Amino acid sequence: MMQSAILLTAGLLDTIHAKTAHGLIRESNRFQVIAVVDPVSAGRDAGEVLDGKTRNIPVVASIEDALVLNPEYCVVGVATSGGVFPDSMLDEVRTAIYYGVSIVNGLHDYLNDRPDIKTLAEERSVALIDIRRPKRREDLHFWTGEILKMKTPVVAVLGTDCSLGKRTTTRIVLAACAEAGLNAQMIYTGQTGWLQGGQYGFVFDSTLNDFVSGELENAILTCDKETSPDVILLEGQSALRNPTGPCGSELIISGQAKHVVLVHAPKRIYYDQEEHLGKIPSLESEIQLIGLFGAKVIAIALNTENCSPDEMLQFKIAYETEFGVPVILPLQEGAERLVPVLKNLKETKCTS
Repeated sequence: MMQSAILLTAGLLDTIHAKTAHGLIRESNRFQVIAVVDPVSAGRDAGEVLDGKTRNIPVVASIEDALVLNPEYCVVGVATSGGVFPDSMLDEVRTAIYYGVSIVNGLHDYLNDRPDIKTLAEERSVALIDIRRPKRREDLHFWTGEILKMKTPVVAVLGTDCSLGKRTTTRIVLAACAEAGLNAQMIYTGQTGWLQGGQYGFVFDSTLNDFVSGELENAILTCDKETSPDVILLEGQSALRNPTGPCGSELIISGQAKHVVLVHAPKRIYYDQEEHLGKIPSLESEIQLIGLFGAKVIAIALNTENCSPDEMLQFKIAYETEFGVPVILPLQEGAERLVPVLKNLKETKCTS
């Protein structure tokens, strides 16, 4: 059975900084989310705050308000600047621990390294789970090249920026494949993927750089061996040219992803929505760059932030005309249109 959990979002539930919470509100096979602690959005339904869909997950103002629901876990649901705990959130963590609730922390600021919190957790017999704590050296894998022998097609879900919905798009594609009887499997690469119940993967940004390629290869090979999938989907991180954390080439080169679903927000101008980080290059140039890495964009998924319904459809039609690939609106329409494309990759595997 899934364990009950509340989410801490520190007043950020209605912002992109709470994307971990957003993922868990939408779906989790590991935790049953029973409430969100967010004083700014208190009194509303978390699903309505997220995307207007009622999910019967109340938003409450404080840890004390959530305790009446008897949560087993308290999950830190935000990504802060530098991955550091705000003091106010640490106070909420202490309160949860005091009342016997275990903490799941995805920030780079490890709770087990804070003596006062660790002592309190021991006194209250609760667990402190720091998801991003790096693996021990002996548990890490180095790239072997075995993946070059694998026949299963690999599709990377990349983006032109951070916080576009790459993980969400991957899971929507996964669900569409399952509905159609196609055995697709997902490799998670971030903390939220694990929190949602992902079986195969690793946390990219807590892995020593020398072993990123090996951990990726090992996750893919293990998944392929144990599930015999028709296609493997890789969750992307950041973006190929985002200067705060360029990422994606590893999935194409080390993960042998010869196919890409590219997530793009047509109305986003700057990386991380911050002008000082520079402008996001054109979608055309991103597709060309992916091609130079040896992969082909087989579909585009649109993040429709700040778009009207008419603009969504206009961008969809324009991109399909310009690039000649399916363009999907994952949140509005799902990903059923990608199933025939992925089935074709399966057939290619069977005849190779």
